[in-house]
Amino acid sequence: MEIAQGRLIGTCMSRHRHQEWIKFLKQIDEQTPAELDLHLIADNYATHKHPKVLAWLKRHQRFHMHFTPTSSSWLNMVERWFRQITDKRIRRGTFHSVQQLIDSINAYIQNHNQHPKAFVWTASVEKILEKVRRARKVLDNIQSE
Repeated sequence: MEIAQGRLIGTCMSRHRHQEWIKFLKQIDEQTPAELDLHLIADNYATHKHPKVLAWLKRHQRFHMHFTPTSSSWLNMVERWFRQITDKRIRRGTFHSVQQLIDSINAYIQNHNQHPKAFVWTASVEKILEKVRRARKVLDNIQSE
């Protein structure tokens, strides 16, 4: 997801191993202007840090990986988009085959990209940090019981 404009690059693959991640990185590389540095936000899944992935990234220095802390998927805007497609397309759909599901996902991405919208944070840093403090207090109370 390109945050400033909201455009998506997407694909469906049957597995999520390092081979598929490299294939997706290549797709991103092909579909973005070569002069841009690319900052990718990902979770800490081992696939994203596999030695072959790290070697590929070393050869493609315009890619800069940023990893979210554990239990912080809300920091990754593509996770919000996954929730959106789940709510608006997948959960509401009836699919009689995997191919129908894939076709529906691809159509949703194409439709989204015809009228992309930039993501704009609405919560202030102060509000977010206050929620983090409240959550930490609850966790601390649970651990001390």
